[in-house]
Amino acid sequence: MIDGLVAGRLMGEASRRVDKAGRGYIVARVLARNKADEEFIVNVIAFDEAPCAALVALRDGESLSLAGGLTPKVWTDKQGIVRPSLDMVANRVLTVHHAGHKDDGDA
Repeated sequence: MIDGLVAGRLMGEASRRVDKAGRGYIVARVLARNKADEEFIVNVIAFDEAPCAALVALRDGESLSLAGGLTPKVWTDKQGIVRPSLDMVANRVLTVHHAGHKDDGDA
């Protein structure tokens, strides 16, 4: 896994899920672009309370930045073209809603 920082826009709404042990988590998809303006879909999962709360507070299309572990993947679109994607376990989520607010754990 690669430590990464990704900025992009939320695709759709984040959704709450529950695992077999009854623990909650959040899944979301983020559309990110590189310098060449290529799009990447980032499949996000969050387990900790703070990133989960930040993700569910956002609406479709809102900007955000994520920090966490990245795993590169590929997927095939309807035309058969192989495209890159990323899976991320988000440890931190930063949004415009956080601007000007400092957590006790932030330096």
